[in-house]
Amino acid sequence: MDEKLETRDCILKAAMDRILHYGYAKTTMSEIARDCDMSAGNIYRFFSSKLDIAEAMARKYATEVFQNYAAIARDQEKSATTRIQDIIAAGMERTYEVLNKDDKLLELAEVLSKERPDFANEELAQERVHLVKVLEDGMATGEFRHLDDPDFTAEIMQSATMKFRYPQLWSHLSIEQLRRELSGVLNLIEHSLKAPLTAPETTITE
Repeated sequence: MDEKLETRDCILKAAMDRILHYGYAKTTMSEIARDCDMSAGNIYRFFSSKLDIAEAMARKYATEVFQNYAAIARDQEKSATTRIQDIIAAGMERTYEVLNKDDKLLELAEVLSKERPDFANEELAQERVHLVKVLEDGMATGEFRHLDDPDFTAEIMQSATMKFRYPQLWSHLSIEQLRRELSGVLNLIEHSLKAPLTAPETTITE
């Protein structure tokens, strides 16, 4: 592995270990540098701030999430409806599990959502790529009605399910309660997307 990549990975691992132990607010750049056996000044060659390190950690996590979304979107053995449900549910389940492990990870998520809103917007845009693919698949097979703007439809779907993206940031509901609510929202989305059934022909008799 490239030496710079090794150093960068060391910084991210050291930062995660320290944040999980002490929390984001109590972690300093100099402490992360010391854990990597480098000078406090040297760490700034890789990251200009602690917030940049936090964002890099989140991007690494997001890459794994989007790889999962891509696999779901490509699964042609499942209906388009099921794939959309699986993408949205998978995001909620994984995020809930991760944030539920430690309050310090929830603190990190809260900081990023407040300080780096552009990162959240980029995540949404990446997720829409996979949702749009499934919407287009559904239209092609006749499962979904014609949509003039699939990208806008995907954006509205994200708005409708925003509560479930980072559930601990929005509510204190249990995972069972969240699953129940999400199921109801997904049912509404499904009904709005379904292609209308062809009405039976009527015979007019005199």
